[in-house]
Amino acid sequence: MQLPFFYIETYDASAKTIMLVEDTSRHVVSVLRMKEGEKLNLTDGKGNLITAEIINAHKKHCEVKIIDSQFTPQPTRKISISISLIKNSNRFEWFLEKATEIGVSEIIPLICERTEKQKFRYDRMKGICISAMLQSQQTWLPTLQEPVQFTKMTIDKYADYQKLIAHCEKANKQSIGDLQIGTSAHCLICIGPEGDFTKEEIEFTIQNNFTSVSLGETRLRTETAGVVAATLLKNT
Repeated sequence: MQLPFFYIETYDASAKTIMLVEDTSRHVVSVLRMKEGEKLNLTDGKGNLITAEIINAHKKHCEVKIIDSQFTPQPTRKISISISLIKNSNRFEWFLEKATEIGVSEIIPLICERTEKQKFRYDRMKGICISAMLQSQQTWLPTLQEPVQFTKMTIDKYADYQKLIAHCEKANKQSIGDLQIGTSAHCLICIGPEGDFTKEEIEFTIQNNFTSVSLGETRLRTETAGVVAATLLKNT
């Protein structure tokens, strides 16, 4: 039987015990009704998997004793998805969940010229990523950036990445599945809003050494395109 799996913000490798935050304590003690002596797993989302035993089943300040700790290195290929916010926040949340389950390294919400206005609740969005990480039994949480204007992305940060843009313009595009990407090559892909990138935005990426790619024969919703791109890049 798998142990219950929870998230902690920080992990001190020299510590012998961990005090769980109130929300996690309540879930462990009041919802799952776990008691002293029972075991659970914890992760800080930075590769650490901690097995611990409950020593004080307090519903607000549950304390656990560390039994074992293992570290899993990050995948050799980092996949960053830069994707426009969309009007329907539920669909964007669905994308965050699936991208996390697939195992992307970074998600950069974009504000493009055709992006429709939407409130971005960072804490809620990060919480969705955390839940998806735990559900899929992973120990690496993708980095979720704050929304950024598309043409103000810090491109220099991705100098050693294979940089891609998926758009609907009839231009010379490669199929993403046909790209020759080494197993250790990092990738950044940009996904546009409903209505696509503007010609000026596409030109911006070309000037910054992006490769135009196709995700298939059909026109995809923004969130679907993000999931398809993540899946293809994980398997290319």
